[in-house]
Amino acid sequence: MNLPEPHTLSFSTLMSEIDKGIIKIPQFQRDFVWNKKKSCRLMDSIVKGYPIGTFIFWKTNERLRAIRNIGGIELPEASKGEFIQYVLDGQQRLTSLYATLKGLSIQRDDVQEDFSEMYIDLEVEENDDVVIFNIEDKDKSKIIKLKDLLFGSFQLLNDYPKEFHNKIDEYRKRIQSYNFSVILIKEASIDVATDIFTRINVGGKPLSVFEIMVAKTFDSEKNFDLAEKYQALIENISEIDYETIADATVLQTVSTLLTNECSKKQILNLKKQNFIDIWDEAEDAILSAVEYFRNFYRIPVSQLLPYNALVVPFAYFFYHHKDRPTGDKQRYLQDFFWRSSLSGRYSSSLESKLAQDIKRVDKILKDDLPRYDYAIDTSPEFIKNNGFGLNPVLCTTS
Repeated sequence: MNLPEPHTLSFSTLMSEIDKGIIKIPQFQRDFVWNKKKSCRLMDSIVKGYPIGTFIFWKTNERLRAIRNIGGIELPEASKGEFIQYVLDGQQRLTSLYATLKGLSIQRDDVQEDFSEMYIDLEVEENDDVVIFNIEDKDKSKIIKLKDLLFGSFQLLNDYPKEFHNKIDEYRKRIQSYNFSVILIKEASIDVATDIFTRINVGGKPLSVFEIMVAKTFDSEKNFDLAEKYQALIENISEIDYETIADATVLQTVSTLLTNECSKKQILNLKKQNFIDIWDEAEDAILSAVEYFRNFYRIPVSQLLPYNALVVPFAYFFYHHKDRPTGDKQRYLQDFFWRSSLSGRYSSSLESKLAQDIKRVDKILKDDLPRYDYAIDTSPEFIKNNGFGLNPVLCTTS
């Protein structure tokens, strides 16, 4: 990775690159939450020539899952092979700036906020608030919309009292000549970019592995969107009451199928193409595991599954063995299920234990009985505390 480079972008360049789809907001960024009051303060600082902080952009030709519609405007996709600059820091400021200067109306929940209703107060001195949004008691001839200030016709501007012409001209020039501070990160991997984002946002909620993998595996040409794929999977298994299978469990399953391991580091190192290529088979394997839990172990809902993580080794089994197990495979798999469930095995050090258990499943696939070096607990207290008491059928499966 090259060292981060400081840059400046003019107002026109910044707006143009957003319009062209060169500057985008990646999916792992949070929603736009600034209100007009906060946006007014930002624009007031720009009009007065104050610094508003530095934007951090990640320049790459990777295509991530990006938020395309800033304030409801359909932005184009950058040309194939063209570099995109993803916003790692400054999303709230950038969206606020764009919405204000484009005069956009932004829908949030049930509230629609019109960012075109931002005005320059031509009457006040510069040490007061120059940019305002509450104009209830204002003379319309002494205020001007920010959008009109920048893009209004000569006739519109000329209609204002002559005493304000110099101010109008001055404020327009200040915005148009404002240089925005940008740090550009180039030739960095998605892992580095998301790590930078997480470190910048130390006060906020850190990115989950799933959020990172959604960004990393997005492929518009292959129509692959992990967030949508996972949601479709959950909707599918929710019809049979297994909707509580976590996104982390799904990622662990995919990683295990590809590498026999499922640590966070291993998941983040998965190759995008390998992940996409195996997804359909991974999904089928998860569905087969769920059906087996329901039909053979008579576990009707996922909340009664002793551990969510049991999906991982069972999906691994059904990925390599498409048919329902019989004979020794069935007996050894049943033995594995109860040993894992009645030992509290997946209550700690999950990733390393899953890696060990995948080796045991490999033995079962070869009709070999695995060796176990941990004890089970069939005491009434353990069974009750681990949910088995909720479903007597679990204790009578033969």
